[in-house]
Amino acid sequence: MRKRWFSLAVAGLLAAATLVPATPAMAAPTFKVPFPCGQSWSGQTRSDHSPAYAVDFNRTDDLGDPVVASAPGTVDRVTDLGGTSYGKYVRIDHGAGYTTYYAHLNGFNVSVGQSVGYGAVIGWVGSTGGSTGPHLHYEQRLNGNDIQVRFNGALALYWGTKTYTSDNACSSGTASGTVNTAGADLTVRSGPGTGYSAVGSVADGARVTIYCQTSGSTVTGTYGTSSIWDRIGSGRYISDAYVNTGYDGYIPNVPRC
Repeated sequence: MRKRWFSLAVAGLLAAATLVPATPAMAAPTFKVPFPCGQSWSGQTRSDHSPAYAVDFNRTDDLGDPVVASAPGTVDRVTDLGGTSYGKYVRIDHGAGYTTYYAHLNGFNVSVGQSVGYGAVIGWVGSTGGSTGPHLHYEQRLNGNDIQVRFNGALALYWGTKTYTSDNACSSGTASGTVNTAGADLTVRSGPGTGYSAVGSVADGARVTIYCQTSGSTVTGTYGTSSIWDRIGSGRYISDAYVNTGYDGYIPNVPRC
């Protein structure tokens, strides 16, 4: 009898084990392009990269451009490997086994243990470590293993080069200003400079929303001489020298284009 009861008990345990549902996998964070809102970057993937699924980001004159957190998390590594490998890099722990790496940085803007959200500047594009030129080496990992990168749930291009436009923290960080030209309409340009084509105009006294700011050609206007340009829409820029924003220079908390 004892053997029979033992056999029945073991069978019961095995049956119970098969009935216990497996723990569901945690959903991945919604990762964003690791640059400020509105910026466009060329992202390259290649099969001989190390690790294979990493993305190298470039754009013209990108040395020193800000790199931002691609999802909320906690900084768990701020490391300088000198002239080898990743050089200066940051790792962010996003929970559920997901981490992101930002390598070859020119410098750091965070420390270990710091909580960061979308759009938080963690460092600047550089060429440290084994890099042969300024760029950002970016990775997404799950439980330590590199995975194919996704932005807003969409798979990055494998293999090749693609332009990615950031919507990181675009829902906040805007500002408004009032155009002041003393009467004339202000020309809207397709880029941050007088050399770009005219794509419209805004009237004197118009109220505009500023989504991001960047440097461009120098203009002398109502508010002095400035090289700052304000993006007021997709492919629409006006000189900050003609806009009353309440600030002399870049507007706090408004991202750089």
